[in-house]
Amino acid sequence: MPIYEYRCRKCGTGFESLVFGRADEVSLCCPGCGGTDVEKQLSWFSTSHASASDRGAQCAPKPGSRFG
Repeated sequence: MPIYEYRCRKCGTGFESLVFGRADEVSLCCPGCGGTDVEKQLSWFSTSHASASDRGAQCAPKPGSRFG
């Protein structure tokens, strides 16, 4: 689902919105003050990335454990 995080430049309120295209994004307004000057935020969920080797290392059993 295309849920994005935004922050109002006027009052600083952060909010999320379901956006399907540029037309939806242009019509956004702040739920706090009603302002339309909002900016898209980068969320950790959308920007975090681990390589397959990182994930494997995190899931590997520790040496000396009954599984290692």
